[in-house]
Amino acid sequence: MLVNKTVLAQAFIALSTLFNKTFDAAPSQYKEIAMVVPSSTAANDYKWLSNFPQMKEWIDEKSVKALAASSYTIANKDWEATVEVDRNDIEDDQLGIYKPQAEMAGYSAKQLADEIVFTLVSQGFDNKCFDGETFFSTTHKVKKANVSNKGTKKLSIATQAAAQASYGAARIAMMKFKDEEGRPLNIKPTVLLVSPANADIANALMTVDRLEDGKPNIYKGTAKVVVDARLTSDDAWFLLDTSKPVMPFIYQERKKPAFVSQTDMNADDVFSRKKFKFGAEARAAGGYGFWQLAYGSDGSVA
Repeated sequence: MLVNKTVLAQAFIALSTLFNKTFDAAPSQYKEIAMVVPSSTAANDYKWLSNFPQMKEWIDEKSVKALAASSYTIANKDWEATVEVDRNDIEDDQLGIYKPQAEMAGYSAKQLADEIVFTLVSQGFDNKCFDGETFFSTTHKVKKANVSNKGTKKLSIATQAAAQASYGAARIAMMKFKDEEGRPLNIKPTVLLVSPANADIANALMTVDRLEDGKPNIYKGTAKVVVDARLTSDDAWFLLDTSKPVMPFIYQERKKPAFVSQTDMNADDVFSRKKFKFGAEARAAGGYGFWQLAYGSDGSVA
């Protein structure tokens, strides 16, 4: 087969079709815990996170809250997955051998947001959020007092007391969070996020009538279980409120993942190495929303 512009166009349209079909069908669950924020610049500033806005009675003049002087900026990053196509394979009508690679490029592109968001969750014990503290911290400042959204208890269904000391304590802590004026934030945990190692315990906690000690399971049905293998710790678990317009985590999207190809027959790689290229490109980043919407336990204490 003579390789010309028409043949190349047809070949890469076929690969693009495979990429897009797989991308559309691939699973993704980052939207369970993260909000998508469109980006039109190199970076977005989230200084507005310094205020958790709530309505209050209007008496005399309006109470205007200024944005924090410091900023919380998330810079977009470039992402790619690239595959080489040998010119001989096109000449010999062997483009089918690249079908799995085109499909995997589409699958990987769809998974990008998940990779970014769930990596952020695991790193929340070390990475800082808008208030300068680590996202999961015992020293978030509210009216100069320390407030904690970090625990150490393992998730447990061994006894009712153990469940209360782990999951129950996290729920209570979140529901007691208040704003700078001392008003409850009305936090309602909705998602229990765990690694595969904690999946059975989490699912049992949300579904069984009685715990292992025979006592009633007072937490049945109180949250949706989300399991993700990207969480790096077997012991850590996370309780999240995803019911509000602002989510605990941010997926910032500058450019959606898209199929790209290099098909210029006069390109250096084609002339010197007889290699064409195709793959996926994207621009995106992730960050942390309101820490008040999340609670993380490292599971270090039984």
